[in-house]
Amino acid sequence: MKVLFVCMGNICRSPTAEAVFRKCAEKVGMDDRVTVDSAGTGNWHVGKGPDSRACMAAARRGYDLTTLRARQVSMDDFQRFDLILAMDHDNLDRLLAMRPSASKAEIDLFLRRYGVSEDAVPDPYYGGEDGFEQVLDLIEDGAAQLLNEIRGRL
Repeated sequence: MKVLFVCMGNICRSPTAEAVFRKCAEKVGMDDRVTVDSAGTGNWHVGKGPDSRACMAAARRGYDLTTLRARQVSMDDFQRFDLILAMDHDNLDRLLAMRPSASKAEIDLFLRRYGVSEDAVPDPYYGGEDGFEQVLDLIEDGAAQLLNEIRGRL
């Protein structure tokens, strides 16, 4: 199963989701059956590491974002990934608009798909540190549900 998390710039929410979900899969011994990546719909931060505040918040919970680098969603992603999960409605709309007709990927809104308390992962970029903690809370909840879904598929 191949999963791609997508936000706007790939420096806050989607790399956090990538790291959290990767660690969830490792903890239950599914890392050999799950491929996880992240990307952004925009190209502003391509090649840059995640936001330092996202890295610090993640590190406090045992996740390492420091090796990740931002990239933009490519047309190949719609063939390479089984599931593409958008962090918010805007990015979901962008993904659906750019989706090739021959795409094999299922595209959905991450939190809505799993019935987490929020519909979308809020963008913490312009806020304070609390926003990054909230993002982690939501992503951890969603990642646990995603793991259950994948267990049922494998």
